Amino acid sequence: MFKNYLKNGKGRHLVLLWFDIVCFLAVSTFFYVVMLINSQLQFDFQSYLAVSAILLVTTFAARLAFGVYFNLWRYTNAAMYLKMVLADGVGGLVTLIATRAIEQLWIGIWLPTALASLFALVTLVSRFVYSQAYRYMRIAGENDLHKIPVAIVGAGQMGAFLAEELLNNKKSNYKPKFFIDTNKTKVGSYISGLRVYPQDEKVLEFIRSQRISEIFVAVTNMDSDTATELYEFYSHTSCKIKIYDTPVIDVSSAEELAGRRKPQIREFRIEDLLFRKTLNINDEQSFRYYEGKTVLVTGGGGSIGSEICRQLAKCSPKKLIILDIYENNAYDIQQELIREYGDRLDLSVEIASVRDRERLDCVFAAYRPDVVFHAAAHKHVPLMEHSGCEAIKNNILGTYNTADMAEKYGVKKFILISTDKAVNPTNIMGATKRICEMVVQDLARRSAHTDFVAVRFGNVLGSNGSVIPLFKKQIEAGGPVTVTHKDIIRYFMTIPEAVSLVLQAGAFAKGGEIFVLDMGEPVKILDLAENLIRLSGYKPYTDIDIKFTGLRPGEKLYEELLMDEEGLQRTENRMIHIGKPIDIDTEFLQQSLATLERAMYENADIRPAV
Repeated sequence: MFKNYLKNGKGRHLVLLWFDIVCFLAVSTFFYVVMLINSQLQFDFQSYLAVSAILLVTTFAARLAFGVYFNLWRYTNAAMYLKMVLADGVGGLVTLIATRAIEQLWIGIWLPTALASLFALVTLVSRFVYSQAYRYMRIAGENDLHKIPVAIVGAGQMGAFLAEELLNNKKSNYKPKFFIDTNKTKVGSYISGLRVYPQDEKVLEFIRSQRISEIFVAVTNMDSDTATELYEFYSHTSCKIKIYDTPVIDVSSAEELAGRRKPQIREFRIEDLLFRKTLNINDEQSFRYYEGKTVLVTGGGGSIGSEICRQLAKCSPKKLIILDIYENNAYDIQQELIREYGDRLDLSVEIASVRDRERLDCVFAAYRPDVVFHAAAHKHVPLMEHSGCEAIKNNILGTYNTADMAEKYGVKKFILISTDKAVNPTNIMGATKRICEMVVQDLARRSAHTDFVAVRFGNVLGSNGSVIPLFKKQIEAGGPVTVTHKDIIRYFMTIPEAVSLVLQAGAFAKGGEIFVLDMGEPVKILDLAENLIRLSGYKPYTDIDIKFTGLRPGEKLYEELLMDEEGLQRTENRMIHIGKPIDIDTEFLQQSLATLERAMYENADIRPAV
């Protein structure tokens, strides 16, 4: 019965209150006896009893006012101790004022002050002992025998917070054993009862001796170089290595952001090792721009198009239209958005090809979109080398058809999704995308009511046709992992990051621009392959081999984001730049497109793949 009573919050508060009253009576009795033995009493017992009673009432009244008894002392912190000190100080001060006002009770300043201080000390010590005893029992408890022993790398604020979370959370499956840090001033000290060890070669053997199963890296603002260094160092322990950090979340409201940005334990990802920290680039201005507008996304079921749809859905558009020729992808993103938004999002899906002008005309006439994102395209370089006519049909003619409909039906903005392969192209896919940019720039110069722009960026992680899914499948199959050339490099960006920038570029576009996204530093594909193998728990060249196959048709060793004749202008966003528009002869462009279309249909025979 008593145990059930303690489980009730009020029961715990009353027990603690009575415990403190007993402590006060014991302290006041002890203090009186000490004074009596030392023959230093200059007042009678009745006066001392009255002063003690006043101190008892004022102190406990102040503690109740400060909410001391509503704290859960097993999870104590400095703020809770400070509250108790302030409450006792107020109680003692009121007692001094009261006894000073009543001459019969005035027994001096130092005696009530000493009594109040001694009582405060005793209660503070009792709370501290209780919290430490509770923590010790939690650490040494029988249930902890089934928990996973872990080491925490990083004895800073983030690491200390993680340790407290694991130690005090009954539902936690982990038991922190010690910290590891490179800061020599922290080595040898204790944080949350856990010792800090230096990060050196000896600590690897110590980790093995302590039978640590997992290592949590809790380092604030860790860049890719630090992450790679730490991962490679601790990979020699055969432990699982995880990161404790604040996730980057794509949210549209401050309330949602505040509720979800709590640090979490997660697996290492390839972007942690090779790429800059993913940026959360949500911009209120771009959200407001798309709010209440009808937006059409071609290729809306693809990796880029579907993410555009996800982020647009958060902007509360008047209507969102997903247009794609592949019904499976279109269906997947449709169902995802229905589950997420239900009736709050007016959503339509149209199965159509951008090659079909009549079908596009029907779609544009029916919906009259305000904004069009044109993401439909063939993007796979080697396949387009073999099927060049299809690349011309889908990329060039498809872009021309869609842009022409945008002009015809008074679309306010048309945003072409382009690629770094359009710069000094050495392959058919890149050449078609460069012509798409020329078409858009030409229309921008001639249109009276539509702002035509292009957004150019490099590879995105996890997109359809990306090298990363290919590498993962090869690793699952036991290798080898195939890399075309040991020196080949590429720019990479996460899909949400790239799409956020695309939406921002579209929001403040004025027409005719080619927006160039800051892709960070280029990444060697060989480094990418090696790190993916390590993240999968294998050793490169030992467990999983890497084979060099030679450059594929039309493939470059490196990609560019800007043509020589283009200059860069800054925008409000440091991640977005504008390439200077190039003068285009409209008549020559139209004649060239007509010639290209005739040649395409005349030479659309199937050629054996080499």
